Amino acid sequence: MDLAQAQALRNPAPGRLDTAGHAPVPAPRLRNPHPLPPPHHRRPRRGGPDPMTILHLALATDWEAAQTAGEYRVSTLGRTLEQEGFIHACADHTQLQGVIHRFYRDVGQALVLLTIDPAGLDVRMETPADSTETFPHIYQPLPLHAVVSATAFPLG
Repeated sequence: MDLAQAQALRNPAPGRLDTAGHAPVPAPRLRNPHPLPPPHHRRPRRGGPDPMTILHLALATDWEAAQTAGEYRVSTLGRTLEQEGFIHACADHTQLQGVIHRFYRDVGQALVLLTIDPAGLDVRMETPADSTETFPHIYQPLPLHAVVSATAFPLG
């Protein structure tokens, strides 16, 4: 018996009986009764930020300079990407509030909140030595096209 004959015995053509004289039983169809829609049809989680973005608080003057330069190279207050080795970011608004409380509450300059799409960027989730939280760090200059939005961020 060759391979084609063996397959015909296991899977007879529609309407034919198997070797025991029984009609073939179709294999059960496995499917998810609640499939996820394609990614472009999904809605962001209700009540929270888009889980696919990260946040960075910038001085408005630094952000304006980036518009001219074509990329953003400031790590944090008074420190460049070259000095720090990466650009600090927050995973969500809860982390951002902690960063504001620890580092930005006395800043007297205008601030801009950058919402960043990390796709295609060298972003590493790391826990600083003086923290228990894990933060996203961007290990490259931030291209302007990765910034989904830049909105004024008043303190207080």
